[in-house]
Amino acid sequence: MGNIYTKDIKRIVKEIYNQYKDEIKDDYNTNKQIVVRYVDVKSKKVRNRIAGYLTRYYKIMKERETSPTEEKEEISEEI
Repeated sequence: MGNIYTKDIKRIVKEIYNQYKDEIKDDYNTNKQIVVRYVDVKSKKVRNRIAGYLTRYYKIMKERETSPTEEKEEISEEI
């Protein structure tokens, strides 16, 4: 079973991703520094949960961006 994130954490991550897409990487520590820089979080636990979900969200979005083009290329090669 995986972690379940609250709506607040998901909302914050989506806002960070949309505003600072160029700075976000698939590295947790880099994303943690981004969260420290742009989000005023008092709790260390919440900061780490945001950084962890941001890393995962980045990987998911990156995968979604590349997968449709790969499928199109495979179909065109078969024809």
